[in-house]
Amino acid sequence: MADLGSRPETTGPPQLFYNATEARKYQGNSRMVNIQTKLSERALELLNLPDDGHARLLLDIGCGTALSGEVLEEHGHYWLGMDISRDMLGIARERELEGDLVQADMGEGVPFRPGVFDGAVSVSALQWLCNADTKEQVPQKRLRVFFDSLYASLAIGTRAVFQFYPANADQIKLISQTAMRSGFTSRLVVDYPNSTKAKKFFLCLYCGPQPIPQKIDGLQGEEQPSDGMTRRKKRALQRERGGKGKRNAVKSRDWVKAKKERQKKQGKEVRP
Repeated sequence: MADLGSRPETTGPPQLFYNATEARKYQGNSRMVNIQTKLSERALELLNLPDDGHARLLLDIGCGTALSGEVLEEHGHYWLGMDISRDMLGIARERELEGDLVQADMGEGVPFRPGVFDGAVSVSALQWLCNADTKEQVPQKRLRVFFDSLYASLAIGTRAVFQFYPANADQIKLISQTAMRSGFTSRLVVDYPNSTKAKKFFLCLYCGPQPIPQKIDGLQGEEQPSDGMTRRKKRALQRERGGKGKRNAVKSRDWVKAKKERQKKQGKEVRP
């Protein structure tokens, strides 16, 4: 998880953090641009669009200076970007890409008609919804409004992929469970799970009933249940609890009797 001291979302609202100076600095940082581009490529890969040569209309959520939009465009897709920062969108417009841009707060909902998008991607934006900048902002409610409206705006059978930086396991659980309450099927993919610095989290959401692939390839990705626990750890925990996720009944009559028999064989003094 990221260091809370270095997380921009803890410093204030995104529209204030990403001001004109920060937006220009963001776009001018070659390292940042390279990272954002690679994350966008990975998100598009996980979106798993049909390889039929047809362009799709995709939503870029928290599009910033349109680095992700540029990746979508290079792969032949149409795209529309939404972001709360006017200054970030200003830089995006200067770049003269083909996508349309809309200033909007995702915590207030996705402002587009139902079923219009063939998929959605988001890089480094989702974690902002877990912070409240005013008393009126309740993360749980903002997440629910966002996911409800996103589900409505996506065509049935499509997907949304979010690369994000969770502060902790509770934040992963809050986000994924809220998405599922809105109707999505949720799957967490972690790239480079054994690396502290390179580890990246991707929340893959499925809109409507559809088959889920058994394996997601690339970048040493490891799938995790949406509560943030790895499948290996979950299976081990289930074995400890009798194989079905429940604890063995302890202190029952049979359990006590078996324990006394073991103690007798070990030469221990046993009370009648």
